[in-house]
Amino acid sequence: MIRRRSLILALIGVLMGALVAYGVTRRSGSDPSSPSPSTGTAGAAGRPPGPVSLSGAEVAALAKRVATPRHENFYFVMTDRFANGEKANDRGGLSGDRVTTGFDPTDKGFFHGGDLAGLQGKLDYIKGLGTTAIWLTPSFVNRPVQGSGEDASAGYHGYWITDFTRIDPHLGTNDEMTALIAAAHAKGMKVYFDIVTNHTADVIDYESGTYSYVSKADSPYQDAAGKSFDDAEVADRAGFPALSAATSFPYVPIFRSAVDAEAKTPSWLNDRTLYHNRGNSTFEGESSTYGDFGGLDDLFTENPKVLDGMIAIYEKWIDFGIDGFRIDTVKHVNLDFWRKFGPALMAHARAAGRDEFFMFGEVYDTSPAVMSLYSTTGRLPGTLDFGFQSAAVDFVSGHSAQLLSKLYAADDTYLDADSNAYVVTTFLGNHDMGRIGSFLVGAADDDDDLLQRDKLAMSLMYLTRGQPVTYYGDEQGFVGWGGDKDARQDLFKTRVEQYAADRIIGDHPGARDRYDTDVPLYQHIAALTDLRADNPALATGIQIERYAADGEGVYAFSRIDRDSGVEYLVAANNAKEEQRVSVPTASPGIAFASLLGGTGAQAGADGKLEMVVPARAVTVLKAGAAVPKASAAPPVTVAGGTGGTLSGQAKVTATLAGDLPAEVTFAIRKQGSADWRVLGTDDNSAYGLYIDTGSLSAGSYDIVAVARTLDGQTSYGSMTAKVAAPQSDGAEVIAAGSFQDEAGCPGDWQPECAATALTDPDGDGTFTLKLTSLPKGDYEFKIAIGGSWAENYGADGAKDGANIPFSVPGDTAPVTLTYDSATHHATALAP
Repeated sequence: MIRRRSLILALIGVLMGALVAYGVTRRSGSDPSSPSPSTGTAGAAGRPPGPVSLSGAEVAALAKRVATPRHENFYFVMTDRFANGEKANDRGGLSGDRVTTGFDPTDKGFFHGGDLAGLQGKLDYIKGLGTTAIWLTPSFVNRPVQGSGEDASAGYHGYWITDFTRIDPHLGTNDEMTALIAAAHAKGMKVYFDIVTNHTADVIDYESGTYSYVSKADSPYQDAAGKSFDDAEVADRAGFPALSAATSFPYVPIFRSAVDAEAKTPSWLNDRTLYHNRGNSTFEGESSTYGDFGGLDDLFTENPKVLDGMIAIYEKWIDFGIDGFRIDTVKHVNLDFWRKFGPALMAHARAAGRDEFFMFGEVYDTSPAVMSLYSTTGRLPGTLDFGFQSAAVDFVSGHSAQLLSKLYAADDTYLDADSNAYVVTTFLGNHDMGRIGSFLVGAADDDDDLLQRDKLAMSLMYLTRGQPVTYYGDEQGFVGWGGDKDARQDLFKTRVEQYAADRIIGDHPGARDRYDTDVPLYQHIAALTDLRADNPALATGIQIERYAADGEGVYAFSRIDRDSGVEYLVAANNAKEEQRVSVPTASPGIAFASLLGGTGAQAGADGKLEMVVPARAVTVLKAGAAVPKASAAPPVTVAGGTGGTLSGQAKVTATLAGDLPAEVTFAIRKQGSADWRVLGTDDNSAYGLYIDTGSLSAGSYDIVAVARTLDGQTSYGSMTAKVAAPQSDGAEVIAAGSFQDEAGCPGDWQPECAATALTDPDGDGTFTLKLTSLPKGDYEFKIAIGGSWAENYGADGAKDGANIPFSVPGDTAPVTLTYDSATHHATALAP
């Protein structure tokens, strides 16, 4: 949502406002088939503002803010590695050696003894960081050990589940979980579960003893009668065919023993036909959603039995008292599953009076377009922000502030009626990729510089939009040697030699309990959460970019309190030297006091303010008064679509005259209907969002954008557009590739972006797209069918084939992409 304000757009907005005042709603000679934009002020005299007229009641209703930002401070803890409160459960009630019990505190790949009792005993330590929600690694019963010999490892991490109804006995009992939740609630903290729907433990084997992935093209699924079918066509819907374990799959699934045949709970999980049975994933193309994740049994989530079963499992845990879920491996599950799973659980929580219940998914991708797909089209409440993690690490390592600018410029992709970029969970490192300290070691000059960079990273995370996550141990300065097991150290006295020797930021290595509250990073995080608590705008306020150095230097932004209208300025400096920058504000002539770093300053009559930002640090200033009131509601111009039609993920924008902060709510209705469907609220220019036209029936639509200034003045603009009926085969043809961000898409490699859709106007089966805006350079693309990667074609027309290269000989030189729907061959022709 963060954009730099454009003087040109502002002038256009003023001009359009003047035209509307004289009753002009469309330019003379304009194409009547194009979307019809309008601009106006609610309640203005004369003709209504353009093609759509709203009543005062409608304006008031639509001007209300939707999707109020959430503001949890998460503490993500791996229970087995945090605190051992009850040694009697170290072996999970099992007898024998470590291969049987899974317990070996000297091996980083086995259980170490941490448990729920230990966690409950350290709640004050966690609370001292300003934590409002504890996120636990999966807590259900796991297969104690998988693999053999040197490859043997234990399920201490929680992702090898066999029983989805009980707490793993290595960690405690269901009653102990109830006690932990009650104790956390008493201290003002929620408890979130890390949950899995994509897979279970590795229990199923294949009769052939081979495990390479077999594609659906090479071996389609067959129903129990032997008829081939495409599961995607009936995914998570009634009518999904009955299957046979012996004949329906490319591999025949078997159990290694009679015990394995009844190893999972609930019992429906022991049905071998409820798994994909296609072999190990290569994490590319189709196998990303259909393949076994490192041998783990990959659930057939397209089957409605799996969908219904998973909903039932997690509804019971909501009833148990869990406050929210982090959902594992979301990207590896079909989108239709999430469209039903998320709304079902959120509805169940609301029906039980659990209005604060929340979920966020792990979409392991740095592209906002990819991540947001699962919270918009996929209907999950939120996602983990891997884009922030990547951009923040790069910035703190000394790279350009433009990386952050590019990240926040794509925030519009998250907007819909119940979520936005403010609800994403931001983080710096985790149990899979590694710790923030390990990412910064190579950039730091020395120990002191490493500490300063780590503090800078934490400051950036806690002061920007989103819900920050501290990964346990980061507050103690843990660094680690990499990801996975190397980032899962014991907080209690470790018996792993590698962990004892690990570098500690701000302290010395060694095997001892590490629950210190006086170490530098613990104190720094606690101070940041105190600052957020005392100044809520730093957690939930409107975020507006003010300055981004083109290289090493300052990234500055405002956070404006949505209720009081008071503006805060935050500036982060990744340079080795102090920086002085002049930044625009929305508070002309108002004095700003320093809350963190730097010194206070006063904004000039033009709103500009000179900031001094210390090296490798953050400055926070607070205005002494609210943003000045608007003299009038700003005229609004609405635009979007191509050639009179909205298709795919269609971008619709609203331009407001002037530069005062406002919130703009977009809504749509089919012509002839009186009911408006709210699409989302944007609070940053250029105001806009994406409409998923796949959820709309064909026809003509009215679209309005209602603006509300901080002091409550309202105005609105409107447009009309058509949503075309889908092609006869129901599939849109998209050229997805490394050129898309230069062709009107939010980012590259986006199979859902309609801006690069190919068309077949004469119906001969040959689709084309002419590109005229690409800079000189080399690019690649593939053809995606139906807005996803489920069906895609590459070089030589091969399904899931190699990328197709092409070159643009000069800036804006025309390039025509073609696709033959009969042969699936695609080409790029440049002059």
